[in-house]
Amino acid sequence: MKDDLRALVSLAGPYPPFDADATPDDPRDLFSSWLRDAIVSGVREPHAMVLSTTDENGAPDARVLILKNLDARGWHFATSDNGPKGRQIAVNPYVALTFYWPALGRQVRLRGIAFPAGEQERSADFRARSLSARAAALAGRQSQPLSSRSELDAAIDAQAKRVHADPDIVAPNWQLFITMPHEVEFWQGAEDRLHHRLLYRREKPGWLRERLWP
Repeated sequence: MKDDLRALVSLAGPYPPFDADATPDDPRDLFSSWLRDAIVSGVREPHAMVLSTTDENGAPDARVLILKNLDARGWHFATSDNGPKGRQIAVNPYVALTFYWPALGRQVRLRGIAFPAGEQERSADFRARSLSARAAALAGRQSQPLSSRSELDAAIDAQAKRVHADPDIVAPNWQLFITMPHEVEFWQGAEDRLHHRLLYRREKPGWLRERLWP
């Protein structure tokens, strides 16, 4: 396996140039620009991100999910509050988000606090989901043991009928979270491995920018 891994090409480029002196004062502006670049470049699922949390014992956990929005408050994502993600955030609201766009050699890492959005936003997010996604959330058994596929199909069918009967229904356990970061790091890969790293740290009344060694 070691030889197979060594034979794989990594960070071959070419990659976009990066000028740390030309970056905006707010990391949200630079993130939005990088995300648009990923979309225009045809990166598949450019809004996919890794959410990292810790459980009640301090053990880390990570999984991929989708960025729902970005506004003045922070980065939005949604999940069931009675599933592992929601329970872990309830215990420790400090989370990390990681985005990686390999075609551009770009990575963004955030660390901050996740807090629940308001009821109206939570409901709107749920209703915007696909029928099957709403049915799965209404079943309310995320990450619990599943005895068979037929058990899942029956549960989803039952909940889909509920959605058809009441399109405005919202799962009581559904939650939209907003991550307000205290640190945002932008990483632009380079073929010579002298990668560009720019860290934003929140300081009143704004953000401090500093370069980091690769």
